[in-house]
Amino acid sequence: MKKKVALILALFLPVQIILIKLLGNYPLFVEKWYSNGIFPVTSVLLRRTLGILPFSLGDLLYAFLVIMLVRWLVIRIKEKFRAPQRWIINALAVLSVIYFSFNLFWGFNYYRLPLHAALEIENDYTTEELIELTQDLIKTSNELHLSITGNDSVMVMIPYSKAEILELSKEGYQNIEDDFPELDYHIPSLKKSIYSLPLTYMGFNGYLNPLTNEGQVNTRIVAYKIPTTASHEIGHQLGFAKENEANFLACLTTMNHPDEYFNYSGYTFALSYCLSELYRRDPELAEKFADQLNYGIKENYREVQEFWESHKNPFEPIFMYAYDSFLVANNQPGGMKSYSYVVALLVNYHKSRGKL
Repeated sequence: MKKKVALILALFLPVQIILIKLLGNYPLFVEKWYSNGIFPVTSVLLRRTLGILPFSLGDLLYAFLVIMLVRWLVIRIKEKFRAPQRWIINALAVLSVIYFSFNLFWGFNYYRLPLHAALEIENDYTTEELIELTQDLIKTSNELHLSITGNDSVMVMIPYSKAEILELSKEGYQNIEDDFPELDYHIPSLKKSIYSLPLTYMGFNGYLNPLTNEGQVNTRIVAYKIPTTASHEIGHQLGFAKENEANFLACLTTMNHPDEYFNYSGYTFALSYCLSELYRRDPELAEKFADQLNYGIKENYREVQEFWESHKNPFEPIFMYAYDSFLVANNQPGGMKSYSYVVALLVNYHKSRGKL
């Protein structure tokens, strides 16, 4: 019986892959029946049951899976990979179960309607519109910086513990849920990752565990970046799987947060995207705009850059390439570097609402 079950599961893997690729052609269907149907139920259930745990069950689950993989490889090597017809079917059966669970609990969100369609805004913009938004962001960022520090040359230091920042992060979503009911985040499950050190050397700020819907934040990163990182992971928890969409939500919720430190983190995060995009289009103008920033803001940017440079290692590009390939395989053709779409959402949301 076990052999028959394993064979059925193994054969189900290619069937799943084909069905999911077909579903990718029907984003409206995915949006209605999964992202706004099944997923909110499973997401709340997982966050309600696992959110109360003081540790990340997802982190432990990954550790267990790695241990089991190593054990499996050791056994195969000892057996000199004999009887491949048996272990290949078993391996495919396990992959089939994991793949099914991944898509059931979260992965189908990769194929939902793009966020600009849900917000009913455009997804393109002119350089003139980009310039206008960049100027607004510079003005607000400078004002926030000076309001916090009282000195335009001093970097902003967030006065909260990292645990307090995680706790405060949910307020940004609660502050805009009247406009976006789908961003209801009254049942949090946001945790420090026990893998913060390896995540740092891999080049990641955090991640969402798709099997447990726990948001893991790398709390070794610069405190100034934690508000947007935590808000990014919450966006994933609420079903916005694409990196660029989660980044836009991180900007939106921190800029609309009741706390000015979160506002500063959000506005300067959005500004960095706009300046990067403007630099691609008009380097000279981008440099001119960057010169208008308070020196303290540049110091915050420099602090983040130096942190990542100090943790570079020969394997980081491999991890980044692997994750980028994962994103491309899951309906994100731009991979991790989808800056333009983040800016498109910022520009058009700003244009449609008159503010961010």
